Amino acid sequence: MARVAFFGLGRMGTGMAARLAGAGHEVRTWNRTPKPGAFPSPDKAAEGCDAAFAMLADDAASRAAWDAALPALPKGAFAIECSTLSRGRVLELAAQARAGGLRYIDSPVTGLPDAAAAGKLTLFVGAEAADLDAARPLLAPISTEIAHFGPVGSGTVYKLLINLMGAVQIAAVGEGMALAQAAGLDLAQVAAMLAKGQAASPQAVRAANRIVADDHDRDVLFTGRLRRKDASYGVALARELGIAARLGETARDAYERLVRADLGDVNETQIVSVPAKGL
Repeated sequence: MARVAFFGLGRMGTGMAARLAGAGHEVRTWNRTPKPGAFPSPDKAAEGCDAAFAMLADDAASRAAWDAALPALPKGAFAIECSTLSRGRVLELAAQARAGGLRYIDSPVTGLPDAAAAGKLTLFVGAEAADLDAARPLLAPISTEIAHFGPVGSGTVYKLLINLMGAVQIAAVGEGMALAQAAGLDLAQVAAMLAKGQAASPQAVRAANRIVADDHDRDVLFTGRLRRKDASYGVALARELGIAARLGETARDAYERLVRADLGDVNETQIVSVPAKGL
């Protein structure tokens, strides 16, 4: 079994770290907000480890953790980044890891916190094939599927494009449900019919049901603030590649308005407030 550092004990990271520990690995954790049993700093957690994982909020959090941890990892260790970051940040981190003699795996994930706790995540990987093969025993406890998209950075490209599509979908559901409510339709019936129709997707159906429940501040799965971040990274990537992401820009701007209204830290389905309240 391996000695593993894990950075980030949020809704996703807690379950992922527990899965690694349950598989018999020695897991040494660090979190920006101190947690019982966690190490005081990323470098202390990483010392002598065979691999380090990160599941953090954004580019800035990733940079703060890895800048400290990379020098503490022994040559040949894995640096496995599971956070949803900008492609530029991922490529920067990969170069730093390689310069230190480390093996880097770009591995953003999809799945909700319950999937993380059950080890049922899907991993979107960008890595050298040999590095991925060597890392598979470390990735197995947290995942049921590994999709290898190519070299480092390609897993992040896929994650950003699907999260940008998700931002558009959820913003559209919020707008549609606000319209239905303003017209006097029964929102539960609207959500039930949506689930049977051509506009249905798992994400759209889940969002519609949360809007019906009007419980955005309970059991928060993914915040509007995080959705804004992911959409911003996705739009920036599109611009770098010469793609006009106008729908993505519209969704990103809607989430920006949500955050500015101090509603960014509840569930992202609070996006229904943007059209409903004219934010």
